[in-house]
Amino acid sequence: MSETRTTDPVFPPGRYGRRRSGRRRSVLPLVVLIVVVAASLLLSVRLFQQFGRTDYEPQIVGWDEPSAAVLSIEFKVRVPAGQPAECVLRARDYDGFEVGRRTVVVRPTGNETTIDAKETVPTTARASVGDVLSCRPPA
Repeated sequence: MSETRTTDPVFPPGRYGRRRSGRRRSVLPLVVLIVVVAASLLLSVRLFQQFGRTDYEPQIVGWDEPSAAVLSIEFKVRVPAGQPAECVLRARDYDGFEVGRRTVVVRPTGNETTIDAKETVPTTARASVGDVLSCRPPA
């Protein structure tokens, strides 16, 4: 067996450009990246505090179609203790088009934080889906 020794390659001068020196890279891009990430996190926290979780949180329980002109929607609303809520209910047909909308005010019995409600929405055509779009304090 023969032994082969390796040596560093010798490149013709000027053919492959300059070789990089061993100096460090600039720190500026790293600092800019850290500032952008920190600003994004702060903005996200601020927007979540402002618009994130609200005191009035609806949850759909179910719906029923007693006739072609009415949709009955059953839902729950988390509210501040003892406060009423104004909720916007929507009925949609099989294709997803809105066929009815109604705004209702639901009131708790006593000092409850959850309101169970069942309301009807008049429709212009047969509805297949009921939604609770939003709930807020009554105007």
